[in-house]
Amino acid sequence: MKKRILLLVLLATFSLGSLISQESEENIKEAKAATPPNMFELSPHGGALFITGDVDPQFGWAAGLSVRKATDYLFSLRLDVLYGQAKGEDGIRQFENNWLSATAFGVFSLNSLRFNKPVRKTNIYAMVGAGANYFELPSYQNEDTRGMLEREFAPHATLGAGIAFRVSPRINIGIEHQASLLFGRRSDLVDGSELEKGIRTPFRDIVNYSNLRVNINIGNKQRKAEPLYWINPLQVVLDDIQDLKENQSNIALEDNDGDGVIDQLDKEPNTAPGALVDTKGRTLDSDRDGVPDHLDREPYYTPREGEIVNSEGVVENPVAGGGGVTEDRVRELIDEALEDYQPSAGGAAGGITDLFLPMLHFGINSATIKYSDYGTLASIARVMKSNPEVRLVVKGYTDQTGSETYNAVLSYERANEVIDHLANNHGIGRGRLVLQYGGQDDALVPSTSSYMNRRVEFSVARPDDVEMDPPPNYNQSKGDGY
Repeated sequence: MKKRILLLVLLATFSLGSLISQESEENIKEAKAATPPNMFELSPHGGALFITGDVDPQFGWAAGLSVRKATDYLFSLRLDVLYGQAKGEDGIRQFENNWLSATAFGVFSLNSLRFNKPVRKTNIYAMVGAGANYFELPSYQNEDTRGMLEREFAPHATLGAGIAFRVSPRINIGIEHQASLLFGRRSDLVDGSELEKGIRTPFRDIVNYSNLRVNINIGNKQRKAEPLYWINPLQVVLDDIQDLKENQSNIALEDNDGDGVIDQLDKEPNTAPGALVDTKGRTLDSDRDGVPDHLDREPYYTPREGEIVNSEGVVENPVAGGGGVTEDRVRELIDEALEDYQPSAGGAAGGITDLFLPMLHFGINSATIKYSDYGTLASIARVMKSNPEVRLVVKGYTDQTGSETYNAVLSYERANEVIDHLANNHGIGRGRLVLQYGGQDDALVPSTSSYMNRRVEFSVARPDDVEMDPPPNYNQSKGDGY
């Protein structure tokens, strides 16, 4: 008998060691995965052991140890080792039974899909398992038999259910009941009584165990979560979103290519090291010879027709004698550059005029001009008074929240508010201001709610720029928008 008990304990110890070994091999670097590394649960337990069968049961005692490991948020594996004693008597028959068993369970958490809290206060579960047992009856009697009955191992199946209450991140208390049914002819001998030798009685014996458990979470809480059956399955995702919000400002200011233009506004996010760039992060090629300025030995010499440059931007076949740039050529280059930057009588202008015109930004769901922008509008008005032939396009935009219909109305109102301010406060003729609106299109920042997208832009009007009509629903009641 001692050898059998030792064998059963060794089997339980090997299974427990396998669970711990499996836990130690998990990759703790994936702490933010959908099923993060989590602790296992070790549970000493004790309670009442009683056998329902042919003889009226009396409550005995039992105690044991369990180890449980979650495989996901719904399912976990558990190994139980149990030893106890049970009795029974009905006046004619009586028995005493020493019970030893090991059982492997699959445990299902019944309230794991509640997402209202990060961690649950209770865990309701059901379980099904199978195992082996050894029992002996040191003393028993029935109608015609008295003596000692000793049996070998027998297989059994077990059903159970319980509830656990979370006390702390390390400790929870559980109440549980198990019912085990043996297989084979031995299944009716647990209470020492059968109808006739070799014939089972009508009621097969069931071993019941009601117990109280102290469950302890084992593991490094800095690197591992509580067992997953206590955790909201969405909590990892919510934590990632919170981390993203906290780091949003840093992400928005990143400049991975080091060209001085943040990634959010960089049109060439992979600029070569040392390259000179414009305000949108694009590599400069001032003389348009195909060689970028940072590699060009003559970055401001535009090749004439027929001239060819090498990889360093130097003309290899200069025309008209070559040898450098003549005074006439310098004047020619200056005149060409000035043509790009002078407004024409028709109102058209080159890139430099557009580049240095400011923007105005607005609050959420607002077309009200901020006091801090009054000085900017005064500067624009002075430029227009100094250049009476210039007309300006005033174009409003919104961010990408709210409906497209409402955003069209809001962007129209923002542009109209700016035009009214220039006309009423600075005397700029209304005919010199061309109202346009773009709604939520042409976002500067790929974000649904960035203040950079809630803006009014100015540009020098060209001959073909005309004022846009108000949105069709401008006079209708408006809903939410930004």
